[in-house]
Amino acid sequence: MTVRARPWRCLDLDHFRSALSTTRLCHPDDWPADIDELAALYDDELIGLLDRLLPVRQFAKRPRPSDPWFDRECREAKRLTRRLERAFNAATRKAAASSTAEALSDPAVVAYAATAKATWYNQRRSYRLIRQKKCADFWSDRIEADQSNPRSLWRSVDVLLGRGRLPTSSTIDVESFNRFFVEKVAKVRSSTVGSPPPTFRPVRPGASLRAFSLLTIDDVITAVRRLPDKFSAIDPIPTSIFKQLIDLIAPFVVELFNRSLAAGHFPAGFKEAFVTPIVKKPGLDATDVCSYRPITNLSTLSKLLERLVVRQLMNYLTSADLLPPLQSGFRPGHSTETAVLRVLSDILQAVDRGDLAALVLLDLSAAFDTVDHEILLHRMRVTFGIDDKVHQWFGSYLSGRSHYVRRGLIKSSVVRLLCGVPHGSVLGPVLFILYTADLISLIEENGLSSHLYADDTQVYGSCRPAAVDSFSSKVSDCVAEVSCWMRSNRLQQNSDKTEVLWCATCRRRHQLPTTALPIDGVLVTPVSSVRNLGIFIDADLAMRTHVQRTVSRCFAALRQLYVRSVALYRQPRSRHWWSSWSFPDLTMATAC
Repeated sequence: MTVRARPWRCLDLDHFRSALSTTRLCHPDDWPADIDELAALYDDELIGLLDRLLPVRQFAKRPRPSDPWFDRECREAKRLTRRLERAFNAATRKAAASSTAEALSDPAVVAYAATAKATWYNQRRSYRLIRQKKCADFWSDRIEADQSNPRSLWRSVDVLLGRGRLPTSSTIDVESFNRFFVEKVAKVRSSTVGSPPPTFRPVRPGASLRAFSLLTIDDVITAVRRLPDKFSAIDPIPTSIFKQLIDLIAPFVVELFNRSLAAGHFPAGFKEAFVTPIVKKPGLDATDVCSYRPITNLSTLSKLLERLVVRQLMNYLTSADLLPPLQSGFRPGHSTETAVLRVLSDILQAVDRGDLAALVLLDLSAAFDTVDHEILLHRMRVTFGIDDKVHQWFGSYLSGRSHYVRRGLIKSSVVRLLCGVPHGSVLGPVLFILYTADLISLIEENGLSSHLYADDTQVYGSCRPAAVDSFSSKVSDCVAEVSCWMRSNRLQQNSDKTEVLWCATCRRRHQLPTTALPIDGVLVTPVSSVRNLGIFIDADLAMRTHVQRTVSRCFAALRQLYVRSVALYRQPRSRHWWSSWSFPDLTMATAC
């Protein structure tokens, strides 16, 4: 495949740093007064410098990238192997081209061909051993490093087995994706037109955030060092190179960010992004446009500013105790594990008392994309005390955004966004938490408990067996109020994904109701098992379904790892292959 890109491997970093120091980025007297022009200066200067020192080239790209362990030593060994192979083939052709029997029997010709063949075979064997050792060392070190982090461990296993993210189907063009995402949001917005106006809970006295603290060079450099190395096609330079240049351009970045925070203005150039459609989860039809969700690709400089703002915002919300205590999404020290443990602990305590417990799982349709900007900004001022320049900055951040769908060099038409917070941003998840914080108090006012993880809402409670009918009505009324609240806030509850689970001990399972529960005008039949944030919960809380599925996935992964190891090492199959496993301590995978 032929692509156009810059040959970043050919970049002379020292020469580039020297040339960068002469640009306007390093001369404060040449910086424009306008914030948008100052932000555009970053891209203009870097792109102009790169066009002169490292112009875009057209070259053939490998259809499959090299393995992560395939380093320079492997490449040099491969080149030497191919060179010796060509030398042997040339010697063979030279001997075959001779027309005399004496030349064919010439000891020098025969010896040269035999030597060339032996040299090639020895080098090929050495090359294979190098590949095997590099591969084994790489995956052994990586799996050993991920032993204390189950999420990273499973990600490594997925990469090893080639079970990464599914590619976007080539049968769907970018305009179809663009049209689907726009129409989906428009449909949700139209279904909530005419709903009652939203209500707002007042902030506690004394809590207020009116101005951002100005940033220092050390703040920016520290934040840049912590950035992941991934970068967007919008960026003029890769993040890895940006980290090596930050000491030169840190004064420029600090000036740009401080002007933005002080003036309450988010640079207009940072609001332009492109969308990459990704399949929501494995198993969905990749040729169906409904199986995709939009992920917004933003520039590194834009996300860096968001990271610095989030730090100040979270410090304020934490110190003022304004964060919803039962929201586990996108917060340090909180995760799906803590959310599920809290819910299971409360249900188990109720069941141990001899009560019957009910768990209702609610889901939202295109939740992030349908956040109303006016309601969000008003809630930030009234409920969270965010005012003055900080409030003005967030208003600038949300307004005037646009995006387009992109696949390679093909782009769709540009869409102006009137609502929503961008997927893939740093601020988006935090703003969504603030947007839905009032849900928890609403559910508690109905006498039930709740726990949220991003847009997944868990409503649960318990009752005595004799009061199950009145309790069912209470649950139905509570969920109806939640649905009304969501419509007032321009969100739409997805009734098709609503699930109801009644829980009790094995001896009391006959007392569990089996009649359908009216949820927002839809009759939902109770199920015997639900999947909640990756955990399967049974009606008797025995966790049999979760254990069975986990064991099945672990053995399937171990089996594939064994097949992969046999292919790599050419080892004969043993009856008890797991007893001599070559990767370190993979038995922990069964406990994840």
